[in-house]
Amino acid sequence: MIMEFGADVELVKSGGGVFEVTVDDELVFSKKALGRFPEQGELRGLATGSPAP
Repeated sequence: MIMEFGADVELVKSGGGVFEVTVDDELVFSKKALGRFPEQGELRGLATGSPAP
């Protein structure tokens, strides 16, 4: 993510199976809300605003 987007990436330890991704302080993916992990390429699409391939 850093090399491709020039983004700061931070892993925040939590519990309860929570996996959330924010971009510019906006929640763009939540495993807790969707009940699943992201598909391959999904996070890249969410980060860039374009659909996953």
